[in-house]
Amino acid sequence: MSPWQSIVKSAFSSLNLCLKPTASLMKYTTRQVGALNTLEYRLYLENEQGKVVSPFHDVPLYPEGSSGESQDGNIVNMFVEIPRWTCAKMEISKEEPMNPVKQDVKKGALRFVKNIFPFHGYPWNYGAIPQTWECPEHTDPSTGFKGDNDPIDAVEIGSKVLERGAVRKVKVLGTIALIDEGETDWKIVVIDSEDPLASQLNDIEDVKSKCPGLLEATVRWFRDYKIPDGKPANEFAFNGEYKDSKFAMQVIKDTHEMWKGLVSGKIANNKGIALNNTGNVTIPEASAPAPAPLPESVNNQVFV
Repeated sequence: MSPWQSIVKSAFSSLNLCLKPTASLMKYTTRQVGALNTLEYRLYLENEQGKVVSPFHDVPLYPEGSSGESQDGNIVNMFVEIPRWTCAKMEISKEEPMNPVKQDVKKGALRFVKNIFPFHGYPWNYGAIPQTWECPEHTDPSTGFKGDNDPIDAVEIGSKVLERGAVRKVKVLGTIALIDEGETDWKIVVIDSEDPLASQLNDIEDVKSKCPGLLEATVRWFRDYKIPDGKPANEFAFNGEYKDSKFAMQVIKDTHEMWKGLVSGKIANNKGIALNNTGNVTIPEASAPAPAPLPESVNNQVFV
């Protein structure tokens, strides 16, 4: 048992709703508040009863029928924040009640990633693995750097463009470790379990053979995407080499234990993360006005 598991073991039996096992995987819908491409835009997640829930804390890590220890032990849930080929840098708002999706802001302006040739926006569906947390006070023994205070990021490589706010059952294939401004930022490579290619992909080596060039392009994108904004190229642990599905699942399990410590209070919440879960907060009613116009520069192509 790891030190982090020991920290949370004593509290696990007394945790509230957001740690209780889910008997079945709910079907989720979304509630939009505010216009897309504005500072006011928020996208909340709702359960089958129409109650707003947290994609960070309420969506279970493992779908129905998968404990993470069984034959389908590399199956987890993914919450989609950014559909493929879009440029808006969307993310779960950790500090706001119920953790809605919002667009990241820098110096008062909405953030859009640049179209680094030959990409347009994000080259895969991008999102988070619920009920995981990269603790900023814990130094990852495999990377030597502390966590970035976020749920783990997931890169979904299937054939479809997934909808923002979707909760998808995905197969974990491997991972790379981005070192972002001195923090560990795991990127878990996954594929939607319903994708036509999913049955042929079971580990990172399968991705190399069935999807030639994709993993190399992924490293290039993460390395370079901040350069047009005047920042240096990102670095990676393990010299940018991918780790396999087993390693990735252990990362997920370890960060799930850290998340348990966070929501139980056994690990200090020093960053103001909102820990509200189902039904605890009143959220505005849906309002989805027409999207605001995008800046013309969003579609510009850049070279690095």
